[in-house]
Amino acid sequence: MMTTSGLIEINPRIMMGKPIIKGTRITVEQVLESLSETTSIENVLKAHPHLTEDQIHAALAFAAQSIRGDEVYALSK
Repeated sequence: MMTTSGLIEINPRIMMGKPIIKGTRITVEQVLESLSETTSIENVLKAHPHLTEDQIHAALAFAAQSIRGDEVYALSK
């Protein structure tokens, strides 16, 4: 089990090991999809009233950290 920033958890026994908001079964992926479908964090909070703004920000930070790195992605021509 791995915890990132205390709010994101990766546990192979929960949601097949996808990163989740700790203490929930809500994946970082679900939070990102919700944000992509709406214009504000407030709307996501209304849709998921058990989440906090800090948890949403932690999901965004985790996603940014996940794609940061030394990997170079080839562009197709």
